Formats: sequence, structure tokens, C-alpha cells
Amino acid sequence: MRSLLPLLSLATMARALYFYVDVTTPKCFFEELPKDTLVVGHYSAEEWNDQRHMWEKHDGISIYISVDEIFDNDHRVVSQRGGSSGKFTFTAAESGDHKLCFTPSSSSGRSNWLSVSSPNGGIRLTLDVAIGETSALDGADKGKIQDLATRVKDLNARLNDIRREQVFQREREAEFRDQSESTNARVVRWILIQLVVLGVTCAWQLSHLRSFFIKQKLT
Repeated sequence: MRSLLPLLSLATMARALYFYVDVTTPKCFFEELPKDTLVVGHYSAEEWNDQRHMWEKHDGISIYISVDEIFDNDHRVVSQRGGSSGKFTFTAAESGDHKLCFTPSSSSGRSNWLSVSSPNGGIRLTLDVAIGETSALDGADKGKIQDLATRVKDLNARLNDIRREQVFQREREAEFRDQSESTNARVVRWILIQLVVLGVTCAWQLSHLRSFFIKQKLT
């Protein structure tokens, strides 16, 4: 069994492997993984249909997946239950042996395992495991990443538009402020000129009236 998972790690380049699982006993494999190794697994479970004489999926199948770190007192790093098909991922926190177990269950009542040579019973589990960050990025993940990248680019474009609008508004505000200050300065200068003219005019008038009254008294 220890030699199976290294072959599964090449599944993305070759093909997925399948095996038969008894619903009463989990199927376990061991794999020694280096630290910080990403493991991505895709599985698909099928049950034998006696009437149609073929393996088929149905909603009554569920798979429980567990991954334990053997070197750390069987510390469990993955514990999840899924449907007839799904995906599991984990990253090796430390280097050492990891135990991967798959326990199927079915609500159809047809999954009593008879023998490996007979398909009339049990669950056939197809497993595709990718080990390593590069091989783990399958087409679906790349599509999701591409979609996220597109959304991020759209958000960045909107942010750039908002920044340009803010810069434009600040420039207009600065231009309006300069115009207002220039207009206020001209108004103040014009008021000062008017005050000087009025003051000179008043002084001249007072001087003229004084001279007029003095002449009147002399006469």
C-alpha cells in the first residue's frame, strides 16, 4: 500500500487510479511527505447497480476522509465528509509519514462488500492525488485564480478611476480657490482705491469750503 501514493502523485500526468472499499472498514494509505508540501486530492465514488450492470454515482454515497500525522501521535490534520465526489487539500506541517484514510457509506443498502473480484457490492473509489504546489494547480483551480485575478484587475481599475477623479476634483478646487483669492484681492484693492479717492475728495471739499467761508467773513 505504501507504494500506491507515489503512483497517485503522478495521476495528473497519467490517469486516476481506482480501488474497491468496504463500507465497514476504512481504506488507508501511508505517504512520507516533506515539510510544507501541498497535497490536493480529488475523489469520485461509485456503487454497483445490479439492474443496469454498471457502476454509477448517486446522492446516497458519502465519503469520510481523514489524514493523521503518524510522527505526531496520530495528530489529525484533515477530517471531512463529502458526497460521492469532492476534493480535499492539506499542507504537511512537518516532514514525516501521513496516514490517509477513506471510509465510504451508502444509504442504498447495496454496499455489502463481497470480494474484490466481484463487482456486485461495495464502493469503487477513484482517487487522483497531486503532491506539490505546481502539480496541485489543476484546470479548475487555475480558472478560479484567473477569475479572481480578473476581479482584482477590475477593482484596481476602479480604484485608479476614483483616484483620478479625486485628483481632478482637488485640481478644480485649487483652481477655484485661486480664482476666489484673486477676486477677493482685486475687490480689496478697488475698495482701498475708492476710500483713497473719497478721502482726497472730502479733504478737497473741506479745504474749499473753509476758503469760501473765510472769504465771506472778510467781505
